[in-house]
Parts: sequence; C-alpha cells; structure tokens
Amino acid sequence: MTGSEQIDAERAFTRMVRSRRRAALSRSLHRRLCGGRLRVITEAEAARRSGASPGLRTREIPLADISATTEPSRADLFDADFRPAGAARSRWERVWLAEHRGQPLPPISVVPLGNGYAVRDGHHRVSVARARGALTIDATVESLPAG
Repeated sequence: MTGSEQIDAERAFTRMVRSRRRAALSRSLHRRLCGGRLRVITEAEAARRSGASPGLRTREIPLADISATTEPSRADLFDADFRPAGAARSRWERVWLAEHRGQPLPPISVVPLGNGYAVRDGHHRVSVARARGALTIDATVESLPAG
C-alpha cells in the first residue's frame, strides 16, 4: 500500500487486468477452456437448475461458488474468474475504494445454479472481493420459480 487510496486502487486494477491477460495467453498457448469467458445463463435455465422453492434470502456465500452471470453484457467485462477487462476500470476502482474505506456495500444478487450461483447484480463487487482475497460475500439469493 502506498498511502494513496487512488493509487492503490489503480494498482489493484492493473494487477487484475494483467492477471486476466496472462490467463488468456496461457489458455491460447495450452488450448484450455477453463478460466475463459464468463458463462452466461438465462434466468429460466437458472430456475430449472436450482430446484429451490421461490423466495428471497440474504446470506453469506463462498465467492468460489459464483461461476456464471445472467447478464450477457457483463460476460464481456469479466472472465470466468471475475478478472476485469479494461472497460470496467472506473467502476471497479470506485468499488475497490469504497471497500477499502470500509463503506457498506449492498449485497450482490444471485440465483442458484446447481451447486453454485449466477450473478444478477454485483459483478464489480465480486471482482473486487476476489482481488482483495475475500472468501465470502453477502448475497441476496433469489430462488426463481421453475417455469
């Protein structure tokens, strides 16, 4: 830490972007599929896979269990490990600074997906939490009715 919150946020973002680039290079060199683009699922698919009764619960969930998104536009901003693309910089740094300062952040919104979760809202918060080494995150788990 440098003592300057803004510089620390910028450096944290740069580390995450470099990590994303290294992972992409490694995938292309080794032709592996893991760690690629963030998987997109529809809410109907999530409802079919969840097997849970409809409802809304807020609880702490493991970050490692978050593996997809319901927002196709976010799949371009984050890879499968929630490392950000350059276009996410300003929002990502604002979230990083807010967390660094101890400001309360709202819980993310997820839907159950088999043994894991798909993010509906809070992609930047997930990315920042992973970058800061967190193991869990507060989430509102929205169990959707199967339809």
